[in-house]
Amino acid sequence: MKRASLKQIVRLSAAIGLVGLAFFSQPAFATIRYQISLAHPEQHIFQVSMQVDARENDGDVTVALPAWDALYQIRDFSYRVRDVHATNLAPEATALRVQKLDKQTWQISLSASSVRTVNIAYSIEWNEPGPFSSQLNSHHAFLNLAQALMYVPDRRGEDTVVLFSGIPDGWRTIAALPAGSVPNSFTAASYDALVDAPVEAGKFDEFEFDSGGAHFRVVVDAHSYKKGTLENALKKITAYQLQLMGGPPFKEFTFIFHIGPYSEIGAGGGMEHMNSTAIATGSLDSAISVAAHEFFHVWNVKRIRPQSLEPVDFSKEQYTRALWFAEGVTSTYQYYTLERTGLWSRDTLLGDLAEQVCELEARQARRWQSAEESSMDAWFEKYDFYNRPDRSIWYYNKGQILGVVLDLEIRDATDNRKSLDDVFRLMNEKYARQGKFYDDSTGIRSAVEEVAGTSFQSFFEKYVSGTDAIAYDGFFGAGGLVLKIEKQDSADYGFWPSLTLNGMVVAAIESGSAAEAAGVKEGDVLVELNGEPFPRRFTTWLGGQSPGQNVNLRARREGEEKVFTFALGARSDQRCFITEVPRPTERQRRVRDGLLHGTTD
Repeated sequence: MKRASLKQIVRLSAAIGLVGLAFFSQPAFATIRYQISLAHPEQHIFQVSMQVDARENDGDVTVALPAWDALYQIRDFSYRVRDVHATNLAPEATALRVQKLDKQTWQISLSASSVRTVNIAYSIEWNEPGPFSSQLNSHHAFLNLAQALMYVPDRRGEDTVVLFSGIPDGWRTIAALPAGSVPNSFTAASYDALVDAPVEAGKFDEFEFDSGGAHFRVVVDAHSYKKGTLENALKKITAYQLQLMGGPPFKEFTFIFHIGPYSEIGAGGGMEHMNSTAIATGSLDSAISVAAHEFFHVWNVKRIRPQSLEPVDFSKEQYTRALWFAEGVTSTYQYYTLERTGLWSRDTLLGDLAEQVCELEARQARRWQSAEESSMDAWFEKYDFYNRPDRSIWYYNKGQILGVVLDLEIRDATDNRKSLDDVFRLMNEKYARQGKFYDDSTGIRSAVEEVAGTSFQSFFEKYVSGTDAIAYDGFFGAGGLVLKIEKQDSADYGFWPSLTLNGMVVAAIESGSAAEAAGVKEGDVLVELNGEPFPRRFTTWLGGQSPGQNVNLRARREGEEKVFTFALGARSDQRCFITEVPRPTERQRRVRDGLLHGTTD
């Protein structure tokens, strides 16, 4: 690529900033201003212009692009950036020297004291579906702003504004941010607040409703869906959780849904934000389930937040021991919400819990990796090897189980007068509403002990920071529940699937298996199984199959698709069931009903 001349640079900067120049120049607006052009969606390139008012005595301006966002993975978004250049907009447009300092940082030299407004322009390419990535194509745009907008490291607390230009005909834009003074613009009190609100642009469906003293906007990008079903479910989910937590900490909340045939991790799941969430799933039922999880994040992790995640460091890994609580126990409340609102049956809740127990017990790593260590090691999840059952457990999985047994233990210790619900309400008052953050380990435990009125030191040492086998019989028994684990021969793929950023992949293959003989290799991206998207709950799918049954597997390897036909193997497996004691004691009945209904005595 040829290097642009000075005149070309100035002309390009002026072209990018032309739509918003008058808008940006008004002193009543933010000191850091962005413009993002969507003019050429078929190229998947966001054209970005960033204007920064130079401070007195500034000899240079340093800007950086986050190394991570939305996932606990260093993804180095700067590798997508091209053609970074800068100009001085006043008193006359002149090019400024740009020097790259490291993989994600640039320095703009202010050669003269007359430089008052610096314009940094660049382009960044994205065409990966949300909610964890960003995308621009002829259908729509979805943007996690931290993946495209640079920031001034020592000025993240200043007012910001972003303007979208070049919007295709018929498209609208939406984000959980205050509207700017012109259409398609949004304001925020800081860079952090700006990038904590994803943006959707396109021809989406939209509806609104009020619940629990707050207003809700729902954006849906789907070929078809049942609006009434989604709206009814969201009303139940929001009403229950708002009542549980004592009302909304916001005036307005936005749900962004992408519902369609998403078969890869990049387009599956949900991402929490302070006043919104982005959710991408393959079905309406799954979208509703994920919504129950993401909405509880309004409190747990977004406002009831571990100190180790504050302030956010966009430049490197940020370690916390609390993801078992922030994510795993949020899953506990995801399924509590679904059952307590009638969207799930109690059998579905207990069946899911049993499946979680089986998943944990099938992982040999449970004997040496604790819930806290799994939280710390979240940054390894992008490596296939790490996800093997003999290498790691998952803080979502064990955290969800710990949430239930912790709830049962609190109820048992207080004769069902208190519960885990009370712990969250206490932490909401003590931390979220006071603008404070809890210590990763002692903050959670101290809140539990304050609610229960007794020591939980042994519980946390054994099951949170330790690796003792969970005493299921004792915990479940307090609520009149029984865990049964049955050994049986079951079908086996002949390899171990693992969910990664690249999709479901073969993390390990069994030597001598039929899959290996058919040509399946470690690292293959699993696309389809018997003509359907490869199952996310792959162990559940295997439960309905028989050893020796032929399967057709479609996979992707180095950009090429391959098809394999082989017979499922056999392995000695276990199935888990949680049932209710047919004749519970009066105390067991009260604890069990309290757990299922979210009540105390």
